[in-house]
Parts: sequence; C-alpha cells; structure tokens
Amino acid sequence: MTISLTPLISLIAGILILIMPRLLNYIVAVYLIVVGLVGIFGVGGYNFTA
Repeated sequence: MTISLTPLISLIAGILILIMPRLLNYIVAVYLIVVGLVGIFGVGGYNFTA
C-alpha cells in the first residue's frame, strides 16, 4: 500500500482550516514556499510505503 504525501497534507490542512480559519494564511504561505523550493531544487516524487 502506497500513500502519497500530497493528499495527506491537503487533508490535514483542510481539517486545520475548518477548526481554525485564521490558519489559512499560514498554511497557504508554507505550501507556496515548499512548492517553490521543490521547483527550484527539483526534489519530488516522494511516496511512503506502508
């Protein structure tokens, strides 16, 4: 069974936004920074196998 990281992060972020809507700004900012760093350094395709 493989679990992709992106849907898991999206699910956690969605739950946190529902609980605390003020977190939306921070979650979006962190997401954009991570995506930018992945784009610059070319790191990607991580899959976690359970």
